[in-house]
Amino acid sequence: MQFELTKEYIDELQDHIEKSDEVKTFELVKDLHPADIAEIYDELSIDEARFIHVMLDSEDAAEVLVELEEDDRERFLKVLPSEDIADFIEKLDSDDAADVVGEFSEEKQEEVLSHIDDLEQAGDIVDLLNYDEDSAGGLMAKELITVNENWNIMTCLQEMRKQAKDVDEIYYVYAVDDNEVLKGTLSLKKLLLTASNRKIVNVINTDVISVKTDTTSEEVANIMDKYDLVVLPVVDPLNRLVGRITIDDVVDVIREEAERDYQLVSGITQDVESTDSAWLLTRARIPWLFIGLFGGIIAALVMGVYEVDLGINPRMAFFIPLIAAMGGNVGVQSSSIIVQALANNSMGFEGIGQKLLKELGVASINGIILSTVIFAYNYFFSDSFALTLTVSTALFSVIVFASMFGTVVPMLLNRLKIDPALATGPFITTVNDIMGLFLYLMIARAFFVIF
Repeated sequence: MQFELTKEYIDELQDHIEKSDEVKTFELVKDLHPADIAEIYDELSIDEARFIHVMLDSEDAAEVLVELEEDDRERFLKVLPSEDIADFIEKLDSDDAADVVGEFSEEKQEEVLSHIDDLEQAGDIVDLLNYDEDSAGGLMAKELITVNENWNIMTCLQEMRKQAKDVDEIYYVYAVDDNEVLKGTLSLKKLLLTASNRKIVNVINTDVISVKTDTTSEEVANIMDKYDLVVLPVVDPLNRLVGRITIDDVVDVIREEAERDYQLVSGITQDVESTDSAWLLTRARIPWLFIGLFGGIIAALVMGVYEVDLGINPRMAFFIPLIAAMGGNVGVQSSSIIVQALANNSMGFEGIGQKLLKELGVASINGIILSTVIFAYNYFFSDSFALTLTVSTALFSVIVFASMFGTVVPMLLNRLKIDPALATGPFITTVNDIMGLFLYLMIARAFFVIF
């Protein structure tokens, strides 16, 4: 049954903790999933969370640490001695253990690793810490089952029993040669249905999708999504098997990437949570707000240049919000589509020129429809034909410009190896506001002279 955290539950839990009632406290948390306990920790003080943590069995306590947000985990682990942290680390898979240890200072890392009794696991953690955290090497776990391609099925099964105790989930058995080079995979179904005297080399699937240790985490996620994989082997430059990446690790990558892109789109420059301090939230938001402020000043200067025109035809001011809003909306739509395509590697073989031509067609159709609607409105409700024609022409021009700008900027940023998500949100809307206002007032000056 899914756990639902309520204020009443937290109040009851805190009441038992305040009274140091270990029995009733443990009754409230003993059947919960580690992810649910981590969620509870978010609502408690460090001391209250620690009171619960020491009651959990070592495996659950270790899993709770993994489920905590990075900032919360850092604060929590600060109050624990290195010996206790090492005990928890030993219960984790190597990839999770490396993630936790990697958040410490070098001095703290050495201290915690020195208290790990399992030297093999400590070595695996050290190996993983040498990889970039945003690479396949940083994502992978060392726990997997390998067999030699020259063994028969019976030997393979016997070896699996020895190795399986260190592996939580067995998706595939990996076949390697005498030099640990990956040769293929063997499914559990194949193992069960194959005669025990047959050699592994004759039954393995040699068509294996793998990644190198330096493959980016984003590319790993795209590969697993494209081929519907639940596990992906990782090899070194010599094609030797060094680890595997499971789908749960990739889900975390996808979620973190989506959160990062969403924050960039919203004009937030740092990874923040709603529970962070006011100062941290302000620091994350203020850079793009300064850009918006600067854009507003430029827009005001543009209006100052056309102050006389606005004074002669004050009704022009009524449509400034419309022009600015439409330019911003169209720009964000165009850039969002391109950013999504770049993130999913679904751009196809079309170059920038082809994309611009397609977007020009879409923008022209949308522009004609919307400018016709505003033309009809002004034609019946305005007594100035110059204003009617001005607003319609300006709206069409702004839609085309905003669409082109929203398409080309993320593509150029991607070429420059800059996150294209920066091209959406405040940046697009600010530039389109300025250009939309400029086009509107420039067209108005020309049309009011002619008509």
